[in-house]
Amino acid sequence: MSDLHSKKMTSSRRHHLKSLMLSIAANWIVKEKQELVVTKQNYMAEHCPKPNTSGDHSALIETCRKLHSLIDKVDEERYDMEVKVTKADKEIEDLKIKVIDLAGVKKPALKRVRMSADAMLKALLGSKHTVNLDLRANLKQVKKEVKEEPAEALGDWRKNIEEKSDRKKMFETS
Repeated sequence: MSDLHSKKMTSSRRHHLKSLMLSIAANWIVKEKQELVVTKQNYMAEHCPKPNTSGDHSALIETCRKLHSLIDKVDEERYDMEVKVTKADKEIEDLKIKVIDLAGVKKPALKRVRMSADAMLKALLGSKHTVNLDLRANLKQVKKEVKEEPAEALGDWRKNIEEKSDRKKMFETS
């Protein structure tokens, strides 16, 4: 059994099987069409018998009235069915919209556009509003004051070395 599954099918064998399946499917389709024609004929014979055209003028008029009443009845049913279908389609569309709203609309990936701030404002506000966006022009000039710290505050690192070594020993022992 494992030998059958491990071997690959040759392309000619595959082609032959595929053509056999297609021919069988084509035969099934032809049979279905023939069966459909037969069922239509049986239905029409059962539900729509041929009217009796033999007889006098009043019998034919009565037959025509019956046919007109049947046609009206069928039209009413067809209209009712169309209304039901359109109502169902509308409900389906509403439900699809609700599903999309619940899932959240996925935003498309935006392309990066190189645009200056002036061009962006001009595009947003229109050509009437011209804005010169020079951000540095409105800033205050501040003079930088250099604080001189006394050198004594910094201290010499060598003075505190023994204190730090004690702390290091404390961490090493624990």
